[in-house]
Amino acid sequence: MQALVKYARGPHNIALREVPEPECGPGQVKIAIKAAGICGTDIHVYHDTFATTPPVILGHEFCGQVVEVGQEVTRFKVGDRVTAENVCRFCGRCFLCHTGHYPLCPERKAQGLDLDGAFTSYLVADEEFVFKIPDNISFEEGALSEPLACCAHAVLDQTKCRAGDVVLVSGPGAIGLLTMQLAKAEGATIIMAGTDLDAERLAIARALGADGVVNIQQQDIKQVVQELTDGRGVDVVLECSGAAPAVNMGLELVRKRGKYTQVGLFGKPVTIDLEKVCYKEIKLTGSLSHSRDAWIRGLKLVEQGKIQLKPLITHILSISEWEEGFRLFSEKKGLKIILKPVQC
Repeated sequence: MQALVKYARGPHNIALREVPEPECGPGQVKIAIKAAGICGTDIHVYHDTFATTPPVILGHEFCGQVVEVGQEVTRFKVGDRVTAENVCRFCGRCFLCHTGHYPLCPERKAQGLDLDGAFTSYLVADEEFVFKIPDNISFEEGALSEPLACCAHAVLDQTKCRAGDVVLVSGPGAIGLLTMQLAKAEGATIIMAGTDLDAERLAIARALGADGVVNIQQQDIKQVVQELTDGRGVDVVLECSGAAPAVNMGLELVRKRGKYTQVGLFGKPVTIDLEKVCYKEIKLTGSLSHSRDAWIRGLKLVEQGKIQLKPLITHILSISEWEEGFRLFSEKKGLKIILKPVQC
């Protein structure tokens, strides 16, 4: 089968190659990949700014159909439409594993980085990490399950957004738009912030329910926030852009004793005003990866129709067009770009 492989460390070193089809072992589910999304992490891997264990098949956002189940599998059958957690190996002994935070285990391994991933035709996953996708979404939408789980972890686990919160989301990319919808589903009022480059994305944010959208290069966002909050500041900032200037903007706009959660990754160290964090008693936290509960809650919200995934999908390409997909993603031409294996 064809697979997109990172065959060695170093910039680029990615190619389509013929690889053996994986075998389904006891307790495992073999999945025919129907759709897999390009993620910012894949771009970092391309430039070798994110560690991998080559040779490895890339791709960790995916959806597909069960074609084989191993011995001892009880929850799935051939034909089920499924997705799966990508973090699926960890020590099981450390404090983080014992408290359910295994994605932070120092020995964690993830599909698409350390273990073979989904930019191919077939993948095997341990039953415990597999989830059925709701009947009301397509395979392409199902490929957004992993970023949805990451956003659910940020909004529901780490930040605990509540009804009545005024929430500023900075960065209307796919992560920002998912984060926005999750906070909105909790009953929050949403302000989405972007730049001149985000005009189309801000329009999508408005269509998906943002109560206000702000182009920070055209409007005074501080004035918008003050008017909406009677001068208090927003209750929550969810920073999804990974742009350094957005950090101190968020710390300026959040109210005293408000919450700031960093969702987007910067790729390099940034300077922040920690004195402002102290003087305003801001609850500052980060969010990485997902939790088991975040997967379950995110998929349930999709099933209930409270989260829309289809508007985020802008391109569907064959895996043979991966270079075009990576280019489009890098140049921010589109939102979620889906790759499909040849047999699909």
